[in-house]
Amino acid sequence: MIELKKGVRLHVIPTKKYKTIQLYGRLTTRLTKDIMTKRALLANLLETSSLRYPDQTKLSGQLAELYGASFGLNVGRKGNLHWLDIGLGIVNGKYVDDPKLLPAAMDFLQEVLFLPNIHDGKFDEQTFQLEKENLRSYIETLQEDKQTMASLKIKETYFTDEAQKIPSFGTVTDLEKETNEGLAAYYHEMITEDQVDLFVIGDVEEAEMVALFKQLPFVDREESFPAIYYYQTNDNVIREQQIQETVTQGKLNLAYGTDIYYEDTDRFALLVFNGLFGGFPHSKLFMNVREKASLAYYASSSFDTFRGYLQVQTGINSNNREKVLRLIDEQLIELQAGNFTELAFQQTKAMLKNHYLLGLDSMQNTIETTYLAQWLPQSKLTDEEWLRRLAAVTPKDVQNVAKKIRLQAIFFLDGGRQNG
Repeated sequence: MIELKKGVRLHVIPTKKYKTIQLYGRLTTRLTKDIMTKRALLANLLETSSLRYPDQTKLSGQLAELYGASFGLNVGRKGNLHWLDIGLGIVNGKYVDDPKLLPAAMDFLQEVLFLPNIHDGKFDEQTFQLEKENLRSYIETLQEDKQTMASLKIKETYFTDEAQKIPSFGTVTDLEKETNEGLAAYYHEMITEDQVDLFVIGDVEEAEMVALFKQLPFVDREESFPAIYYYQTNDNVIREQQIQETVTQGKLNLAYGTDIYYEDTDRFALLVFNGLFGGFPHSKLFMNVREKASLAYYASSSFDTFRGYLQVQTGINSNNREKVLRLIDEQLIELQAGNFTELAFQQTKAMLKNHYLLGLDSMQNTIETTYLAQWLPQSKLTDEEWLRRLAAVTPKDVQNVAKKIRLQAIFFLDGGRQNG
């Protein structure tokens, strides 16, 4: 890691694995309710125009000049952090005999990130309104997908913190309040105050990359590493939310507190527990709720070790709600009692190992691991250590993790009579 400016870090990851070079930037701040919609809208605006490329046609034309470079901005979150990402993927210049390709790509990144289409303290009004409408349409479309809607609603029901309740891209309600001048002002705040991590992955020389990235006109900012983990105390009262709509399939989603976080020794046992509970096609939820009892169109589980949270999602006939609730609970009780076969246990570990090994070829995985080490220096494991910790998980460890899982919230989308 090289510090280019205070609070601005460059991570050069040389590798001969790829014929492409990935340039990546992540601007991070503490997650609060009022910033998420702003940052999602900013990502859209910066992705589609700049001063030199004031519309999508001109911007796409420049990407074509960069031998069809891939480019995009998006937002994301982890625990108490929120980030805006910018990525540019180019072919390595040595394969197209163009030594000026990498400097040209850096010029493009600098243009998009530091010279947005702002005049007199405002984005171009037409572009601002267009991207505001596009974001509104995107959020509303997600609500139309009932499986996605249910996944968002269970988080809204489970979390007590307002910022954790809403998705990383914000809400239509907050979008309505966004003004052009306000967003332009927030852009300047973000570019001068956010923590910045820059990454370059590919067959590159570190010294050359440092010289190139130093051209980006970042300024010193106060170094800040907000606590990444979000903690929420388990409650004795289960929170419930129910919505009735005329849909062909009801949705029953459950949220559990795990009290297990990314650096905890139990994390690997949680990985195996989730695989056995609902993470894989041989899991108890899939085999017993979906296949054997035929009570669900789908049934699976997933978890978040930055918020101590596990979610079960199912699609059901609405009149089977109580049966499905009871059956899901029975699967958890079975795991708490250690009632799973050695075959299922070993199969789960083998699939987790395979998934990990496949991920080693992913540039994005490498970026995420390197980024995370900034906030959690002890979290970076060698591949051998990661695999050793997975292999060391015992059936008793899985049983102990299962006993920590506490049901905290239920969301039910009732499809009404036509669905039952």
